[in-house]
Amino acid sequence: MKDVTFAQNFDNCAMENIPSFNSVIQQSIVNHWDNDALTDYKGATLQYNDVARKIEKLHILFENSGVERGDKIALCGRNSANWAVAFLATLTYGAVAVPILHEFTPEQVHNIVNHSDAKLLFVGDVVATTIDATKMPHLEGIVYIPDYSLVVSRTDKLTYAREHLNELYGKKYPKYFRKEHVKYYIEQSPDELALINYTSGTTGFSKGVMIPYRAIWSNYDFAEHVLGKELKVGDNTLSILPMAHMYGMAFEFIFEFLHGCHVFYLTRLPSPAIIAQAFADVKPAIIISVPLVIEKIVKKKILPKLQNPRMRILLNMPIVNKKVRQAIFEQVYNSFGGKLYEIIVGGAAFNQEVEGFMRSIDFPLTVGYGATECAPIITYSDYQSFAPGSCGREVIHMEVKIDSPDPENVPGEILARGLNVMLGYYKNEEATRQTIDAEGWYHTGDLGTMDHLGNVYIKGRSKNMLLGASGQNIYPEEIEDKLNSMMLVSECIVVQRGEKLVALIHPDYDEAKSLGLNNDDLMKVMEQNRTELNTTLPAYCKIAHVELHEDEFAKTPKKSIKRFLYQ
Repeated sequence: MKDVTFAQNFDNCAMENIPSFNSVIQQSIVNHWDNDALTDYKGATLQYNDVARKIEKLHILFENSGVERGDKIALCGRNSANWAVAFLATLTYGAVAVPILHEFTPEQVHNIVNHSDAKLLFVGDVVATTIDATKMPHLEGIVYIPDYSLVVSRTDKLTYAREHLNELYGKKYPKYFRKEHVKYYIEQSPDELALINYTSGTTGFSKGVMIPYRAIWSNYDFAEHVLGKELKVGDNTLSILPMAHMYGMAFEFIFEFLHGCHVFYLTRLPSPAIIAQAFADVKPAIIISVPLVIEKIVKKKILPKLQNPRMRILLNMPIVNKKVRQAIFEQVYNSFGGKLYEIIVGGAAFNQEVEGFMRSIDFPLTVGYGATECAPIITYSDYQSFAPGSCGREVIHMEVKIDSPDPENVPGEILARGLNVMLGYYKNEEATRQTIDAEGWYHTGDLGTMDHLGNVYIKGRSKNMLLGASGQNIYPEEIEDKLNSMMLVSECIVVQRGEKLVALIHPDYDEAKSLGLNNDDLMKVMEQNRTELNTTLPAYCKIAHVELHEDEFAKTPKKSIKRFLYQ
C-alpha cells in the first residue's frame, strides 16, 4: 500500500505538555468573571460568575448524593444555558459526561443511559415527558434541566441533597461565593475519560465514543490557533447545532466559552426563518453550521432575488459586474448578521451550486471535516487559503493520509492519527479494533483523495459506495450533489435496484405550488432533470428512473439522510 502523508503541521505533543482541560475551564471563568457568558435566545443571561455559582451548587448536589469521580452523568435536552452549566459541572467534578441527542427516540435514550451505566440523567422539558424511568432501572435520579429540580429520586441522599441545596451552599459559603473559591477537579492524565458521545448512527445502532481530556483540549487548542486572533473577548456567537453532538459542542460552545465569548442558544427547534432572525439580532462573530442550514437560507432567501432577467444581464456586463457582486456580497453578509469573520461548514457534503455561488462573491466561507471519533476535527483551512471543493488540510496535532496506490487520483479510505483520536468504543473492543489499527490510525470509513498540497477531497462514505455492473465504483453523493442543484429538487438520494440506479426525490412542493404545478407536471420536470443530469454522467452512473417522495427524508441530528431506511 502506497500512501501520502502530510505531517508538517503535526505537533507530536508529549502527553506531559498537555495542560489540564479542567484548569483551562477554571481559568476562563476567573478571567471573565463579570462578562456575559451564556444566554437563552430571547431569555435570561448568565455571566461567568453565575455559571461558577451554578456549577458549585451542582457539585454540592453531586457530593451529597454520593456521586463519585468517574461516575457517568447523562444529559438529554435541547441546547440551553443550564444544559451547558450541567455539562461543565460534570467534567469539573471529575465525573464522565454522557451527552445524548434530544432527537433520539425514548427507546434510544433508555438504551444509551443503560449502556453507559449513567448514575444521574439531566433532562430537558420535552424529553422529561417522553422517557420512562422504569426502563432505566440503574439510574439513581433524573434532574430537570430548566431548574435542576428532581423528576425522579431513588435515594434518600439525593432527595435530601436537593431539598437542602441552598442551605448546604449557604453553610459552605457564608460570606458569598467568590473567584478564589473556584477550584476544580484536575484530571490525572490527558488520557483520562472525559465523556462518552453516542454517534448519530446513520447505519444503525449508536456506538459510545470514549473521548479523553486530551482530545477535547486538542480541539480547543486547534480552534485557538486558527480563530483565537479573529474572535475577541465578549464577541457574540450563536449555537445552532446540538451540543450533544461533538461538532456543536467543540466549536459552538467549548472554544467560545473558554475564549471569553458570549454564547446565545436557540432553545427551540430552529427553522431557517428563526435562524435568519437570530443572526440579525445576535450578529455572531463566527458561524458554525451544517450545510443544510446555509443552503436553505441561500436557496430560499438569496438566490431567488438573483434569478430575475435584469440581475442576470447586470452580472454578465463586465463594467458593472464587480459592483453588482459587491452589492450582492453585502446583502448576503448582512443576512448573516454583518459582523462575522467566516462561516465554517461541516458534518456533511456541501452543495456545489451554493458553494460556487458563495465563492463567486468572495464570501468568507470554508468547509471542515471531522468525526465524533476525533472529537471532532480532522481537516480545516481558513477561508483565505481554502481550496474550493476540498475540506481543508490536516489540523494541528493530527496526521492524515489516504489509503490508495495513487492518492491524488484514486480515492481511498481517509485515515487519521493524533491527539484528537478517541480511546475506543465503550464496551465494544471488537468495533474498536476494526476502527483503530495497530499503528494508531483511525479508519474513517470515508473515501477521498488528497492533492500535492495536502488538501483532502471527500468522495463519499465507503459504506455508501455502489458497484456498477462491470465493477465500477459509483459514489452516489457526487450524483446527488448535481441533482440537488436542479429545478424543483429539494433533496434526493440515489439507490441501487438490481443493476439500475434510481433517484428518490423530495421536490420543493412550495415552489411547485406557486408555479401552479401538479404531481404530473412535477414528474415531467423531474424526467427533464434526469435526462439533463445523465448527459453529464458516465454510462455506468446514469439514472434509470426517478421516484417522488412526498415527505422529507428521515435524517440524523447532523442532518444527514438515514440512507439505510431507503435502500
